[in-house]
Amino acid sequence: MTAAAPTIGIVDHDTSAADDLGDFGYQQELHRSIGTYASFAAGFSFVSILTTVFQLFGLGYSFAGPFFFWTWPAVFAGQILVALCFAELAGRYPISGAIYQWSRRLGGHVVGWFSGWTMIIAQIVTVAAAAIAMQAVLPAIWSGFQLVGGDPSLTSVTGATNAIVLGLIVLIITTLINSVAVRVMAVVNAVGVTLELVGATLLIIALFSNAQRGPGIVLNTSGLEGGFGALLAASLMAAYVLVGFDSAGELSEETHNPRKTAPRTILRALIASGIGGGLIILGALMAAPVISPEIGTGGLPFIVTARLGDVWGRVFLCIVVISAFVCTLAIQTATTRMIYSMSRDEVLPFARHLRKVSRRGATVQAAVLVGVAAAAMLLINLGHAGVFTALTSTCIVLLYIAYLCVTAPMLYRRLKGWPTSLGEQRDEDGKPVFSLGRLGLPINALAVLWGIFMTINLVWPRQAIYDPEGTNPVLQYFGLIMVGVTALGGVIAYNVKKHDYRKAIGMLPSSHTGAEAEEAPVPA
Repeated sequence: MTAAAPTIGIVDHDTSAADDLGDFGYQQELHRSIGTYASFAAGFSFVSILTTVFQLFGLGYSFAGPFFFWTWPAVFAGQILVALCFAELAGRYPISGAIYQWSRRLGGHVVGWFSGWTMIIAQIVTVAAAAIAMQAVLPAIWSGFQLVGGDPSLTSVTGATNAIVLGLIVLIITTLINSVAVRVMAVVNAVGVTLELVGATLLIIALFSNAQRGPGIVLNTSGLEGGFGALLAASLMAAYVLVGFDSAGELSEETHNPRKTAPRTILRALIASGIGGGLIILGALMAAPVISPEIGTGGLPFIVTARLGDVWGRVFLCIVVISAFVCTLAIQTATTRMIYSMSRDEVLPFARHLRKVSRRGATVQAAVLVGVAAAAMLLINLGHAGVFTALTSTCIVLLYIAYLCVTAPMLYRRLKGWPTSLGEQRDEDGKPVFSLGRLGLPINALAVLWGIFMTINLVWPRQAIYDPEGTNPVLQYFGLIMVGVTALGGVIAYNVKKHDYRKAIGMLPSSHTGAEAEEAPVPA
């Protein structure tokens, strides 16, 4: 039997995408098995509104009362500016390790290295933070999940210890999934996100159906004694939640039609999270049994159980558990792709091992590294919950800095003619890739200003954020200290791998952005 002749007019998009990747100097090693929905799920599950809004609702309320609601659309608007810039880049550079790859092509190899390094540190801490969220939910569902007897509160010794145990169990499972195959990860992620979307929708309906007051509650300023400063502190709640939407770009080399798919799914993940999270916050304020400081202490779980009853409250908490698990899985996956991408360019120590891809398309060594490093972060929580709280606050600062390492050089290149200098670029269907057109410059400039503003706001040494118990003055400045330590560690690591890194970059084709053309590579 002879092989069938290829059908005229049908384009093998995956082959086209692999050839496209080859133009950047990389071979297709990861398996292209992620579709549009799974790509969306990667970004949405990183944000994970059910997990993060449940965790942080009380934080925002405690600073500004019901009026804190307005910080959500404000942060959402700022992050949309960043997401629009990322969408434009995703269509032009569909490569794993997106933040690193984009910043390197726009700002040069030093900027690329620093953004990638910062992103890896931030994501590893975020993996641990997502895993430890189980302690806030599981013991509330069933006391049997408090494996270490005693107070389940994270601020107690027994609660902190139990959080480590539950977190380690979650990390073992997510590491195994990430070590099996990308297809398994994508299926688990997609199923989990579907349940989260259904759960979030049902929760919104339930809260609005049990409303005790109208939407005008968001104009209540009774808890806003601190004025504008209190609003800035309350905005950290939204700032902590609305990150990670770039994960769709991190999986570009595993996505069908990445130039077409990734820009859309980056935006969809953030928009869905922004709308869903805003409705949950509004519904919770309308359904709260009382408007009092008790909400700041009990948070959203208090409102849900008080208004929906213990049974339905536990049902929603079960959905939150699934969301927290999928969130941990998604962040770990994004981190492994960043490590893989940087190791492929000889950026990281032990790069030869960390860039290996199994026959099933899994980056096993990178997944194990992230799992072990996140477990080490969990152990910091042993008897020192304040330290871990400070760490999780700082990791968001590092994410915003990494984002700035993309938007700032992007603005500089735009002023010098980017992306027009790249020529006309089309997606896998032959249509022009996503472009901001004439709006690119103002949107990019506002995204940079937003990034600078929020980075300062996040890192500001507030005792209420970094040292709420007032027991350790050093913790109050932990954000600034951690940023400094991360930068110092990056300088040391960069100098160790500098020669190999520049040699590897010098062997890649020109990125046509001008950044790398201005840097004289070390000859092979």
